[in-house]
Amino acid sequence: MVQRAATEALGTAFLLMTIVGSGIMAERLAGGNVALALLANSLATGAGLVALILAFAATSGAHFNPAVTLSVAMQGGIAWHEVPGYIVAQIVGALAGVASAHAMFGLPLFFASHHSRGGYALVWSEFVATFGLMTVIWGCARTRSSMVPFAVAAYITAAYWFTSSTSFANPAVALARSTTDTFAGIRPVDVPGFVAAQLAGAIAATLCFRWLVPAPEVSRADS
Repeated sequence: MVQRAATEALGTAFLLMTIVGSGIMAERLAGGNVALALLANSLATGAGLVALILAFAATSGAHFNPAVTLSVAMQGGIAWHEVPGYIVAQIVGALAGVASAHAMFGLPLFFASHHSRGGYALVWSEFVATFGLMTVIWGCARTRSSMVPFAVAAYITAAYWFTSSTSFANPAVALARSTTDTFAGIRPVDVPGFVAAQLAGAIAATLCFRWLVPAPEVSRADS
């Protein structure tokens, strides 16, 4: 369990370094062109996800996301007593990733975001984004599990563009991104709505797939 938690922390840290670092770089190089900056940010995030999931899946499952961890527990993939360790590791890793990205670009380790992402439309967008992410994960895991890293990365890259929230779809990411006043940031006051929508979307998708594609429970890793 210690190795799995460490893996989740390290993988989530690199995920946030990818999201925040590429956002900073894109904003600096795009010359004010927000569409170009978002394109660079989304492509870097998708590419990073493929690499990170392939690197860490064998150890911890490469969740990097409390919503994914809860969904996997609901399906019997990990024991419920392991869930808090996963989630704490993901949050700690996400915050460490933001601090590391800031350090690479000469910024304060943490500074609260002023990027407004409030309102019903963006909260609904996060429900849709997370529902879609879990649909992709479970749809592929039950039929072509080797394709999960590529499918997840492709979906997140696309969801940056078809959702109004730019698809956080991850409570740890939403929390960590509230500590960066850069391109990828979100105001702390907007985080609870995002997290609630993400958890609701994950639970809804998990229950939906349990009904649509009944399958034996995933074998739980040894404690």
